[in-house]
Amino acid sequence: MNKTALVFGGVFAGLAVILGAFGAHALKQVLDAAQLQTFETGVRYQMYHSFALLIVGILSATFSSKQIRLAAVFFIIGTICFSGSLYALVLLQMNGVIGLSGVGIITPIGGLFFIIGWIFMLLGILKK
Repeated sequence: MNKTALVFGGVFAGLAVILGAFGAHALKQVLDAAQLQTFETGVRYQMYHSFALLIVGILSATFSSKQIRLAAVFFIIGTICFSGSLYALVLLQMNGVIGLSGVGIITPIGGLFFIIGWIFMLLGILKK
């Protein structure tokens, strides 16, 4: 099994639960509805791709290939870029920072990494 994928999947899932609870309880009082929704989108996609990493880690025992390993890498980078940029965006907005285009451009790059990760996972499964 791909231990790295399993470790990152577990860590990201745990962090998603912590951040989700933090958003629901602490941030709900300081964020507007749009900001809260943005934060929740980051948490949701982080959890989805935590599961994807756990699946890739398990699949690597049966479908050991470069594509499966690349899927894990793209899911990890995608989670950091996509969810991380959404968290940063909300944090900056919460503190009144304007001119967020630099952070906002990272989100779709993270989404692209997610898509590439899913493609590599599929290719790794089809290769066997």
